[in-house]
Amino acid sequence: MAYNEYLVERIENYFQQKKVPYRGMKMMGGYCFMVDEKMCVGVVKDEVMARIGTDNYEEALKKEGCKEMNFTGRAMKGYVFLTEDATDLDSDLEYWVELALVFNPFAKASKKKK
Repeated sequence: MAYNEYLVERIENYFQQKKVPYRGMKMMGGYCFMVDEKMCVGVVKDEVMARIGTDNYEEALKKEGCKEMNFTGRAMKGYVFLTEDATDLDSDLEYWVELALVFNPFAKASKKKK
């Protein structure tokens, strides 16, 4: 298992309850939720990835279970990884997903590959 399927199910349930249109896809060894064709949240192994933007980034890093997203040795500003400590309760997971959804309209979409 490359990613925690239970976390994926919890996020899917939240999107469905809130009637958020999304597209789920396997990506980079994990699972990604695309909202308006932009990466919003995802699951990599046992952690949630959230695209929260730079305005909330520094404050978010102070919260328990939140850390920089770092794939290449350099942090990706505006993206965070969330451990189980940050997402164990449904209300905690919902907080982070909602933060990503609030940022989503301002996020830039990736360029389409030809």
